[in-house]
Amino acid sequence: MDVQDTAYDAEVIVVGAGPTGLMLAGELRLAGVEVVVLDRLAEPTTESRGLGFTPKTMEVFAQRGLVERFADLGIPLQTTSRGHFGGLPLDFEVFPGAHPAVQNLPQAYTETMLRTWAAELGCDLRRGHTVVGLADTGEYVDVSVETPDGPRHLRTRYLVGCDGGRSTVRGLAGFDFPGTPATLELLLADVRGCDIRPRFIGEWLPGGVAMAAPLGDGVHRVVVCERDTPVRRRTGEPDFSEVADGWRRLTGEDISHGDALWVSAFGDATRLATEYRRGRVLLAGDAAHVHLPAGGLGMNTGIQDAFNLGWKLAAVVRGRAPRSLLDTYHAERHAVGRRLLDNTRAQGLLFLGGDAMQPLRGVLGELTEYEVVHRHLAGLVSGLEIRYPTGPGRHPLLGLRMPDVELVGDAGTTTAFTLLRAARGRGLVLAHDDAVLRSARPWADRVDVVTAKPATGIPACDPPPDALLVRPDGHVAWAAPGEAEELTEALDRWFGPPAARAV
Repeated sequence: MDVQDTAYDAEVIVVGAGPTGLMLAGELRLAGVEVVVLDRLAEPTTESRGLGFTPKTMEVFAQRGLVERFADLGIPLQTTSRGHFGGLPLDFEVFPGAHPAVQNLPQAYTETMLRTWAAELGCDLRRGHTVVGLADTGEYVDVSVETPDGPRHLRTRYLVGCDGGRSTVRGLAGFDFPGTPATLELLLADVRGCDIRPRFIGEWLPGGVAMAAPLGDGVHRVVVCERDTPVRRRTGEPDFSEVADGWRRLTGEDISHGDALWVSAFGDATRLATEYRRGRVLLAGDAAHVHLPAGGLGMNTGIQDAFNLGWKLAAVVRGRAPRSLLDTYHAERHAVGRRLLDNTRAQGLLFLGGDAMQPLRGVLGELTEYEVVHRHLAGLVSGLEIRYPTGPGRHPLLGLRMPDVELVGDAGTTTAFTLLRAARGRGLVLAHDDAVLRSARPWADRVDVVTAKPATGIPACDPPPDALLVRPDGHVAWAAPGEAEELTEALDRWFGPPAARAV
């Protein structure tokens, strides 16, 4: 475990104050870890690449009591049970009791909410700070930073790069980032003052694809992909005239009179870091994986990376778990990233492949009428069927997320997510069996032991488990019926040795 005989500027330094970095900072602060977030921008960006949340991300926010914070900030959430895979409609209601998705919410609002939450927890956010060098000594990381007051050197136990697809941390730390270059370019603009017919999941046209979604206040997001246009090597953002010209060529409509609030270009490049951790340097979000933003999965996956990493890194830093716990971050999230790249590549072919893909769209559309296929594709884009390899046991809930079911216990009625929120980054054992409760008590300093059970069962789980061990990220690490030694092994694996054996 980590020792504390060195002076640090922060126990963890997070580079990047986007949704991934802010989510990670909040998670670390929940566990009492000292966090400094460095961001090169002097002010928060108003650009909004992400436009909403998948049901899985909504559950992440609900487990920390963050959904209500949008209302506190006066930000309305437009929820939906609908999604799509490469333009083929899907319904997330195939997962009973799951939170709905959120659509058309600019990313800037998400960053505002997360930034406020992290600040309330004591996160130290330093703007105008650019990382220019780093050295992992094996015992700590030295970070060279250009600041508004000149160069500085910071020392930290762990450094996490959440600094986007062109990650400085990834490059300085020597992570390999293999993949394929872009073959298509898409132009994007948020435009005010144009009467545009909504094309929420896109419209296939002879020359390419056009998308449009209203964002409120007379603003529409438009996306243009002209299939035969060569990919350009850009040094800056495109001019709005490029977007307007492409929109006119595809749709015949003139939007050139509109007021462009933001213009950008992106492609279908696909890359995945070969490792998410090198010693004391870790990657999360776009720093670890870039892909076509099909289905709006990029920001969501980054937030979920942070949610998986935060409690693990906190446990290691606080000396409650061995450093090997961080290996499970790579094992779990790299597999998700690899699946994400396959998923978005497939969606890109369906969505942007032109007339040649129409027969495949037709066949796949027919297949989605079968519940098993519909559920599989809905699980891919919603994140609700992510299953982590949590350890021994055969219960069907193992590794899956814990649904927000009603629970009945000695203290009355509550819900699973309410308990996870109260745990503030701790694990959760739910049981009525005295033997199970006794087995868990040696971990009471990091796991809340609650006498409770589901009031009406758990969706798609019959019979419901007699007892559960739920990780701080809401995934089930053990379920009864099961052997008592399996519970002890799971507690030791995910939360370190009990206090009497901790060193």
